[in-house]
Amino acid sequence: MRLKDRVALITGGGAGIGRATALLFAREGARVVVDARSSKNGEETVGMIKEVGGEASLVVGDVSRNGDAERMARTVIGNYGRLDILVNNAGTGKGDKVTEVPEENWDKAIDVNLKGVFLVSRYAIREMIK
Repeated sequence: MRLKDRVALITGGGAGIGRATALLFAREGARVVVDARSSKNGEETVGMIKEVGGEASLVVGDVSRNGDAERMARTVIGNYGRLDILVNNAGTGKGDKVTEVPEENWDKAIDVNLKGVFLVSRYAIREMIK
């Protein structure tokens, strides 16, 4: 139980690597807050964590939106009183060739993959250093 009593926020926790990370952290004793854009996917991850005896909650939000990023950090603090670990896992992107990617897809990838890391980190770190 290497993460016993630690509180972790995992963005993009509704599927894939984020879900696997959330489950692993829970098995190691962390209390996990799952961020997902889809409440259905996020609830599935939280349910899986609870099935293995872990503690988890869900915050639905888009990491590329300032208000959502701030709400994620505040939700963690409101639920657990602290934040110890942040996993910036949320990401998006299609496997298109650069010569064929529509500009709006590129903009969305930049917003989620770069701006989202900045926004969530900013609010999370403010809480972590208190």
